[in-house]
Amino acid sequence: MTVHAIIGGTGLTELDGLVLRETKAIETPYGSPSADIVFGEYAGRDVLFLARHGHPHRIPPHQVNYRANVWALKQAGAQAIVAVNAVGGIHAAMGSGHFCVPHQVIDYSYGREHTFFEGDIDHVTHIDFSFPYDGDLRERLIAALAAQGCAFSSHGVYGCTQGPRLETVAEIARMERDGCDIVGMTGMPEAVLARELDLPYACLALVVNPAAGKSSGVITMSEIEAALVEGIGKARAVLARILA
Repeated sequence: MTVHAIIGGTGLTELDGLVLRETKAIETPYGSPSADIVFGEYAGRDVLFLARHGHPHRIPPHQVNYRANVWALKQAGAQAIVAVNAVGGIHAAMGSGHFCVPHQVIDYSYGREHTFFEGDIDHVTHIDFSFPYDGDLRERLIAALAAQGCAFSSHGVYGCTQGPRLETVAEIARMERDGCDIVGMTGMPEAVLARELDLPYACLALVVNPAAGKSSGVITMSEIEAALVEGIGKARAVLARILA
């Protein structure tokens, strides 16, 4: 039976309903992960959990040690990863509270340690990243969202920006022209690192605010927090369905 790892983003620093067995600090060749790996049982299945930004939430997106996080989950026994990401909505369908299961990603981030294939290596390695998200995991997320009765989109292009600041109106307009439907700060290099370690990976994105220029006012943290409170509970129910 596949052991799934869940990487929780903003608003999901712990997994309610998780039957805790142990937590373990795992050191990696790339340093320490964001938090201890949590081993437990969720919805009757073995599961690993990692808070992407630490617990408590303290690590900004551009300083997350993505390599250590993915490596530690692999070392802990993960055979697949479901990532939960809070995002902004660019496409008109992506209103606050809407879920998206992206099928493509555009990486606008920079300066992040984005590969395991560097330094003292035996040979240059190129991986195929044409389709960045695992098809089977995506289909299971889509089925779980439908069964749960959530408002969602089964496809979308995730634009990953550097952060921690939010984007300008002009930047969002550019991303929209590029074909992005949602915008977040943590989708990369997490997805490609999982691919490099042959870990099936998919993203459950929760829209928590309209992107810059997509509403009449400015983006407020209270608006984002309210959407998180409502949406994360639904995300937990979706995770329970795909695990069970």
